[in-house]
Parts: sequence; C-alpha cells; structure tokens
Amino acid sequence: MNHFTIQEDEIIRQIKTKTEKKNIDNISRTNAYFRYFKKNPDIIWSFLAHMVSRNGGWNMCDLEGSVFPQLLEPKIRKQLFLTYERANWLIFHDVFPQLLIYQYSTKLDRPMFHLLPFFNVSSFIQKEWFHYWNERDKFRMTKALIINEQNVIQAPIIEHPVYKKKVFRSMIFTFQDWLHFSCVLFPTCGGEVYGSCVTGFRSVSKRIQLGKRLADILFHPRLFPYFFEFANRTPHTGSRYDYEQYFKTKFEPKTPILRAAFPVIEHHQHMHEDWSRLKHVSPTWLHAPVIHQHSIHLTDWYFKKMSQLELILALKKSLD
Repeated sequence: MNHFTIQEDEIIRQIKTKTEKKNIDNISRTNAYFRYFKKNPDIIWSFLAHMVSRNGGWNMCDLEGSVFPQLLEPKIRKQLFLTYERANWLIFHDVFPQLLIYQYSTKLDRPMFHLLPFFNVSSFIQKEWFHYWNERDKFRMTKALIINEQNVIQAPIIEHPVYKKKVFRSMIFTFQDWLHFSCVLFPTCGGEVYGSCVTGFRSVSKRIQLGKRLADILFHPRLFPYFFEFANRTPHTGSRYDYEQYFKTKFEPKTPILRAAFPVIEHHQHMHEDWSRLKHVSPTWLHAPVIHQHSIHLTDWYFKKMSQLELILALKKSLD
C-alpha cells in the first residue's frame, strides 16, 4: 500500500487529469508532445514522439484520402485506423505520466520517480529515469524511452490475436511492408523529406532500431533546426498536405484533415503487465550503434512512391 503526502496525491491527480485530457486523439497527443519539448528541451524523446505522431496522423488520414479508398474495403480501412489509433493511445497513456513526473521533479528540484509505479510503468523505465536524473545522458534516455514504448505496444497490439489476424498478417500489411510504405518522414519547410523505413514491422527489435535511426536523423546538428522550424510553423492537421504544401512541385490536398475524417475513440486498458519482467531486455537495444544502411534523404523516394501508388491504382482499375 502506497502512502503519499497531500502534495504527492495532488500531483498524481493532476497528472491523471492532464494525461486523459491530452489523450483524446492523434492531434491532441501530437501537440502535447511538442509543447512538452518546448518546455523541457532536454527530454529530446518528446520531439521524436511529436514527429513520429505526425506520421501516425498522416497514415490515418491516407486511409480516407484519394487513393486507399479505391484500393481497400471500408472494413479493412477501419481496422487499420483502429490499429494506428490504439497504438498511439497506448503509448501516450504510458509515457505522458512519466514526462509529467520528470517535469514536476525539475520544478521541485528533487526526483519524484517513486510516483511512477502508481502509473503502472515498467520497472525497466523506472530505473532509467533515476539513471537519467543522476547522469543526465539524454541520448541514453531517448533510447530507453524508444525501447519501453515499442515493448508497451508489442503484446497488446502487435501480438494481439485480432490485430495479428486482421492487420499484421493481412495481405495489405505485407504489401505495405514490402513496398516500404512503413516509413517515418521528417519534412522541412524547404520542401525536403528525410527519414527511415522499416521492413518486418512486427519485430520489436526492428522497430527499436528504426526508432534509434530516426532519433539520430532528427537530432543531427545540421538538420535539427530545419525539422524544428517545420514543427513550429506547421499546425498538425493529419493531412499529408501539411508537408506537401512546401514541395516545389505543387500538390492538391489528397488527404482530409483528421478531425473531419475520424470520430474520437473511447479507449480502456484492461490489463497492466510489466513487459520488462516478462521478457529479456536485450543489451543491444540500448548499446548497439546506429547504422544507416540507406540514404536518409527521401525526397526523390517520396515522389517515386507516389508514382508507384498511382500505378497500382491504375492497374487495379484496368482489372476491375
């Protein structure tokens, strides 16, 4: 039984309220991560979360854009949306209390991480927050948060029987994986796109490697100012037009804005399991060096992918 002080009870109450309020949809989560980063620039993971969450919104809105409704049945599109949304919600539900506890710790000038167990976060990440407080190694903390959040979604999303059968083993997901549509993009206001892709999305280790590559790109000293400028200047709507508006080639908006396309989903978490007590934490997750096997500059790649999609659509129409 935990016995908290009146002040600690109040902090817990505020954190619960704030997390619920900001965990409404992809737009509110994405904005919350960026606001947090601007207040706590040493927690660089929050900017990575903001940029990856933008991609989550774009992926959702693609499902109701000009291409995917012609390629996919409404039922499949709904299932894909719910998968993105559930993963998005789960990560925020897990991580935002951690971020706020750190923020309270800096305000009070003492670690408040003994409150973490109240929010059912893994024992792995609890230790990492104490380590960060003492060592201030922001790159290690970023990797630790990547590891934690990818493991948080592994059992309830990736390995969940329903999602596994209807999404991750479906033809469309395999096809998306193969065509490298599973890419995270970091745009700039100069109309350039950087990023990295993952094949084998179901593998937690591959998603962790991707996360580490993305952090390496995002915080590259030469590139970071351009990504930050984009985030600061560009309200997140969920439409791909958010970054296509900056391309030299003019694009018409082909995807809707998120709040016009999707309802707010009510979520509940039925079980709390500490993933780090159930599985081995691989040392390579934290310590293996980051390797970029492919170019991180994806502007030309992006246009090529758009052409491929158009081609697939034309093929489908000719066969119908």
